Amino acid sequence: MNYKKIITTITFVISITLILTGCGKKAELNDANKTAVSVKGGKITATDYYNEIKKTNISKIVDMIDHKLFDKKYPQNEEENTEVKKQMEQLKSNYGNDDETFKNIIKQYFGVNSEKELEDMLRLEYKRNEAVKDYIEDSLTDNEIKKYYDENIMGNIKASHILIKVDAKDDSTDEEKKAAEEKAKKEAEKIIKKLNNGEDFSKLAKKYSDDDANKNDGGNLGYFNNDDMDENFMEAVKKLENNEYTKEPVKTQYGYHIILKIDQKKKASLKSVKSDIKTKLTEEKLANDSALHYNTLIEIREKNNIKWNDDELKKEYKDLMNQLIKNTTNNS
Repeated sequence: MNYKKIITTITFVISITLILTGCGKKAELNDANKTAVSVKGGKITATDYYNEIKKTNISKIVDMIDHKLFDKKYPQNEEENTEVKKQMEQLKSNYGNDDETFKNIIKQYFGVNSEKELEDMLRLEYKRNEAVKDYIEDSLTDNEIKKYYDENIMGNIKASHILIKVDAKDDSTDEEKKAAEEKAKKEAEKIIKKLNNGEDFSKLAKKYSDDDANKNDGGNLGYFNNDDMDENFMEAVKKLENNEYTKEPVKTQYGYHIILKIDQKKKASLKSVKSDIKTKLTEEKLANDSALHYNTLIEIREKNNIKWNDDELKKEYKDLMNQLIKNTTNNS
């Protein structure tokens, strides 16, 4: 959960119509110069009040806009309920479960006066996130999707490995770590020579591998795909033919591997994985561009023909969005 983002997108409610109950009078912006409040030193008109709050509470209007855009399109559902509940529990865990303390914290950092207001804020942010993801997915081109499919989608691979760990501790000196690296690599190279001489991979794994989870099964890793393994491991195994092993040790965060590729299944059709690809590309775009979330919301609002009838209000909105984008850039 990005709490800095929540803080910068505090949810408010603004009322354009001002209601006075004391004397049964009603001051509205269509009667802008009518007195809203009288005091000994003068009067405050509806225009005075409106001009003041529009400079300090532009976020309230933005929230009202987004409620209009997203509440019907993304009605409350179990997924939203689960996510909001998880976020509320996480916030309480971070800031303390004492009711009074939590109330003070959320007022200070989130600008809300109750847990209900905080929940409403989180629900709106959830809907915004859903809208942003949908908009980006819909904007993806067929070429982008096909390129990802060609470069990243593959059939599950089955392989075995022999792992030689680097015997160095976190507090070891650089010289000690380097010596341990060289020792592990040389041991892996000796095992490759044994394979070159025709020795059985499974037997060598049982004898030499440091991976206790599968060494007794000949180093069998079963079937796996891209996200299941270390990047260097995957790059090496992709290049192998079935029943071929790596001729050089493969270094990963776990140590040095000798990898034997056993089988590779045919990859799924583009049609069957297209939805997953769109989700993955969207996640990557959002992760690689910290400002994309807010820029997308700006585009969504523009596509919905928002018209600002107050130039100062429009300027305040642009300033707010620029500041939010700047904040995400600085914090990335």
